[in-house]
Amino acid sequence: MQQNQSQSAGPPSQGVSVEVRREGEGQATILLAGRLSDRTLPEAWAAVDPVRSAPPQRLVVDAKGLGYCDGAGLGLFVELRRIAATAGGEIVFEGLTPDLERLVAISSLQDPLASQLQPVPRPGFVSSLGRSAAETWGDVRDIIAFVGEAVVALAWAATHPTRVRYRDVWLIAEKAGADALPVVALLGGLMGLILAYQSAMPLGRFGAQSMIPMMVAFAIIRELGPLITAILLAGRSGAAFAAEIGTMKVTEELDALSTFGLDPMRFLVVPRVLAALFVTPLLSVFNILMGLIGGYVVMWNLGYSSTYYVNSIVQSVTYVDLVGGVAKTLVFALLVAAIGCQRGLKTGKGPGAVGDSTTRAVVAGIVLTIVADGLLGVIYYQLDI
Repeated sequence: MQQNQSQSAGPPSQGVSVEVRREGEGQATILLAGRLSDRTLPEAWAAVDPVRSAPPQRLVVDAKGLGYCDGAGLGLFVELRRIAATAGGEIVFEGLTPDLERLVAISSLQDPLASQLQPVPRPGFVSSLGRSAAETWGDVRDIIAFVGEAVVALAWAATHPTRVRYRDVWLIAEKAGADALPVVALLGGLMGLILAYQSAMPLGRFGAQSMIPMMVAFAIIRELGPLITAILLAGRSGAAFAAEIGTMKVTEELDALSTFGLDPMRFLVVPRVLAALFVTPLLSVFNILMGLIGGYVVMWNLGYSSTYYVNSIVQSVTYVDLVGGVAKTLVFALLVAAIGCQRGLKTGKGPGAVGDSTTRAVVAGIVLTIVADGLLGVIYYQLDI
């Protein structure tokens, strides 16, 4: 029959808490909580004396409650590792944050007091490449699965419209749409201006500056307008979604929602995806309009009239081009919003977790937007659109 014995030192609110639990004769668990620093290390050091005097065969260090650990605090992990190695046992670290896990791995150096302890060997190039490929594939698989779950959640919202939180939808639409109009207008106008100026010189060599309106219209309406809008959405709204939900994950608000029986997918993700699907096509149309206006500025400087510019655009593109370009933004909006929410829900622990989730949301949103744009371009070509 196993006997559990526990000894603790200090509550977490006043420093560090170290609780030693004996689970029979062969295993002991050390529960760490609070702040492990140079000031609290002596107290924690004294609390592990029972383990030092009678080392178990298996030592488990549970650091789920540890909120802070500095370089001096790592000395406790080194000492526990030495105790387990000297006694011929094993040590297992649980509940470490990614940052602390990395620091503990770095501190696992060769120990002169325990010759059997050797630093963790660094993986080779092939191993690192394989691990990176596996992580990338797992990440892509998680994103695809989450996008599928988001589509299912949108189908639920369509069949249960009275249960959608429309107030949140309009609030998010205002932040992601109306607040983004100035930067969308600026980039759209500059893009049209740049395209017209860059094409004016080579076309002028062949006396074909009259083709500028057609080139600007095709590039802005079919490609650059929707793409720039989606990239802006990823940089602004995708990052905001990841930061908001990630902060809720770190502060355990998501756990509280689950405790109350609320599905985070329907409660948090659906309003954000709906808002993105609503505002992104409108922003794209506004971006296209400003891009065409920017192109006209160049044509006006070259001596062409507004009538000629408008007629050239009307004769060059059709409503199919406009609808095809704007339709892309629905796919982009779904990807960017879903990825932002997915990164937020996958936020880990630690002070840098929210920042990491935000960065990953922006990068993944932009990359997948460009990939989707390429696939849609191939599909449009095959459909002769």
